[in-house]
Amino acid sequence: MKRNEILEAYARANRKGYALGSFSPRNTVLISAVVRAAQKKNAPVLVQISSNELKWFSLTAKEFARAFYQAVEGVTVPVVLHLDHTYDPETVFEAIEAGFQSVMIDGSKLPYEENIALTRKVVEYAHDRDVAVEAELGNIGGADKLETGGDEALYTLPEQVPDFLARSGCDSLAVSIGTAHGVYPVKDPKIDFDRLKKIRALTNAPLVLHGGSGLPAQTVHRAIALDGIGGIAKINIATDLELAFQKELGVTRMPNAELLRLPREELERGAAAVQALVEDRIENYLFASNQA
Repeated sequence: MKRNEILEAYARANRKGYALGSFSPRNTVLISAVVRAAQKKNAPVLVQISSNELKWFSLTAKEFARAFYQAVEGVTVPVVLHLDHTYDPETVFEAIEAGFQSVMIDGSKLPYEENIALTRKVVEYAHDRDVAVEAELGNIGGADKLETGGDEALYTLPEQVPDFLARSGCDSLAVSIGTAHGVYPVKDPKIDFDRLKKIRALTNAPLVLHGGSGLPAQTVHRAIALDGIGGIAKINIATDLELAFQKELGVTRMPNAELLRLPREELERGAAAVQALVEDRIENYLFASNQA
């Protein structure tokens, strides 16, 4: 998909009251499981991987992209190849050249002006190649600390959002409102919906929620609807997929090449568990079934 098609997909999600799932298989083995789930549920999705995940699983962006384009052959629903959290522009540029259609540059740990400058650099490169760019304002941390403990110093400041969007030129914005990456130590992390409403009142840009794994369904639904005004358009889900695969096979994290050496029947069983999870999230979390 091209940049304008991706942005229209986000806008449609806001209008229709659902969100696009951005699912991270974290390896090449499970890309097809996400794609099959999207096809079965007739839903638009993103297949993503972050720069850290590329390192964890000893993969290159080119290898992941090659597996993605093989998996989507013959698929009739919109599926976007997305680069999740990445911190240096060179990695983003390599991913774009490898065929990624959407990228995230994360300068959230930098001072505000440096975040804008870094994002702008990536935007200029990406937009010339018809690639959509996501950025982050505020800091979305890990589930064992930071936002689940209510550290509001790291939350997105609504008043900065219009200026950041205008000067950076990014297409979508990941906001920090109380979610976190990984496994939550509490069943229902505190989400600052008032902050999200203030952000939405200041911009029509697509808003992204990271840390979708483990969130209660009612929290996700509220973030999407946002009292009928249309809140979150894209939700990232990663950890849930890996945990489902590991639980099914009784394994721990291993590099991509090692995964590929597992017996075919085991891989198929693990992929089936992930596909079932993604189908459930599409239908019951994201309300995205039959929205392709």
